[in-house]
Amino acid sequence: MALLQDVKPFRGGYVAFVGEKGGSITCQCVVSNGCVSFDNVNFCEQLKHNLLSVSQMCDKEYSVMFDKSECLILKPSFEVPEDWILMRAPRTNDTYQIDMSVATTTSSVATCLFTKETELDSILWHRKLGHISYRKMNHLVRNGLVTGVPKLRFTIADDCMPCKKGKQQQKSHKPKLQNFIDTPLELLHMDLFGPISIRSIGGKSFCLVVTDDFSRFSWVHFLGTKDETANILQYLILSLESLCKLKVRRIRSNNGTEFKNNLMELFCLKKGIRHELSAPYTPQQNGGAERKNRTLIETTRTMLSDAKLPVTFWAEAVNTACHVLNRVLVVKRHNKTCYELINNRLPNLDYLVPFGSPCSLLLQYKDRQSKFHAKAVEGIFLGYVANSPCKRVYNIGTRTVLGYVPAWGFDYDALFKSFNLPDISADDAANVYELLGGGDDSSFSTRATVPIVTPDSNAASASGTHDNDNSEDVHIVGDDAQANPNTTRGK
Repeated sequence: MALLQDVKPFRGGYVAFVGEKGGSITCQCVVSNGCVSFDNVNFCEQLKHNLLSVSQMCDKEYSVMFDKSECLILKPSFEVPEDWILMRAPRTNDTYQIDMSVATTTSSVATCLFTKETELDSILWHRKLGHISYRKMNHLVRNGLVTGVPKLRFTIADDCMPCKKGKQQQKSHKPKLQNFIDTPLELLHMDLFGPISIRSIGGKSFCLVVTDDFSRFSWVHFLGTKDETANILQYLILSLESLCKLKVRRIRSNNGTEFKNNLMELFCLKKGIRHELSAPYTPQQNGGAERKNRTLIETTRTMLSDAKLPVTFWAEAVNTACHVLNRVLVVKRHNKTCYELINNRLPNLDYLVPFGSPCSLLLQYKDRQSKFHAKAVEGIFLGYVANSPCKRVYNIGTRTVLGYVPAWGFDYDALFKSFNLPDISADDAANVYELLGGGDDSSFSTRATVPIVTPDSNAASASGTHDNDNSEDVHIVGDDAQANPNTTRGK
């Protein structure tokens, strides 16, 4: 403002800026620093920078020349030699325009097709340099990191098709910023993992995982073949709607034939359920089920390693992992556990037992050979039974899984700590392995048809969904023990 002189009010009209902004010319003045003066300068208060009009400078008979480093204002008497001129851009009003459709050059050597030549040259150098990105090509030239390459700005109008064929990647799936699911059972994620190379002790090879989007509560069911999926899902959905007194509105799965079939389509049409299918080879669109699968598998692997049990018990470990995780995982959005969100009460964890813990199994009177026969046998704790206070116990002597309440557990950890004994050796671990059945892993896989014995022939074991107070919780009926539901308890 200190450079303004001879300021006079002037209504010069409205000046439009980029976008919808602009300002009005309010006065006219002279700008001078004592050496250089500009007269008839229009003042616009909203304009943050000073602008100099080239056309008005030329109207004063000055010449203006630009190069890559500066702008030169030449004296009126300066004339450009004719052989220096390559092209001419006639002035229209206050702008200088070039019409490339009719533009010509004053030299027979030069050409006016600058854009086309640059693009062809860019494509050629792009191929020479191994199809590296144009950003890297310009970086090399701009910073003088290589020689022998013309100093051009490499650009291309269309994408390089060979680069797409060789480098194209799948577009990332950004997480949802807001979840609009506000009630349980509004959306169920489901997925199937398997087949597992080693069958479970009940002869199962697949595991069906269903997760509620609102509460993140999960149900698991073990299958021998994929074609059992549709019947199990129908029974599960009907059971959940009855227990929760809510309606399943949407289910989301992949495009596998175990989910996409006539049986499921008719069931969804009858119940008014919308079945959402993810795109082929795009598991990210069913991320809720995929993440739950990974969590269950990692927890199962850890529990089997800690219990030092063979992989044959993987179904029992998945069952127990699902039962425990439903009660300990917290949904950050609600700051509540999965169990509380779907059952409306806090979970009781007092009854939990470490997976694979040694325990004793009390025998019934009719199972004893005499009055002096042992009243209990050794077993291994394998998990929980749905809708019952019973625990699932592996009878080492008969090699069967029983659904009984263990009489008591052997607290070997506390006992060994009191003795200050060293860690178990590899030979001792081998002896324990022999005690469980002996041989290699193949011996366990050959016993896949061992019957699963339950105290009630009509009872079916379930995923980890039992709480120890015999109340009505949301459970899934059926798991690894469902392979032979009509077997009776053997002696």
